[in-house]
Amino acid sequence: MPGYGRTMVAHRLVRNLLGGAAVLAALLLVVFGLPAVNRAVPTDRSLAGQHYDVGAGVSVQPPPGARVDASKTRPGQDRAAVLFLVGDVRYAIVVQPFAGPIAEAADRLRTKIKATQGYQVTGDEGAVDTASGLAGLSGGYTAPGRCGRYAVFLADGRSIEVTVSGAQLELQRELAGIDDSISSIRYGGVR
Repeated sequence: MPGYGRTMVAHRLVRNLLGGAAVLAALLLVVFGLPAVNRAVPTDRSLAGQHYDVGAGVSVQPPPGARVDASKTRPGQDRAAVLFLVGDVRYAIVVQPFAGPIAEAADRLRTKIKATQGYQVTGDEGAVDTASGLAGLSGGYTAPGRCGRYAVFLADGRSIEVTVSGAQLELQRELAGIDDSISSIRYGGVR
């Protein structure tokens, strides 16, 4: 059995070679395969192009690149809130029961804005409408290092309060998409 020793050595070499190739393949998968899969998965799940159900019967089409801040978002039947982040711009919609006229709803929102230290309402308030026919009032405000806009609409015993704030340059860059989004607000759910 002189060839038996050589056969065992050959089998060991083949077995070691196959084991080494399997380890190398696993290593290549970890080094090259997983990063490729990671790059293929989008990191920003943009909500643009679809209506988002805020809650309490209100929906909106978010601006391009918007992300939802889940920690500040509360859907509900009577009250609801969503906070979109568009770059460094904060875009919030709050829906709550309200039985008064639009001027009173706007005054209540201005009071909330001014209650935050350093925030001031600026300029005149003007009429604003959504594409679905909701009529409202809008204006602007400032804060240290930030500026913002607000709007309020009424629908079926609810106020829909919108606030947008960010650094001036960032806000100007995102404002067209946010204005289109505000125009898309509608009452009556997602359609």
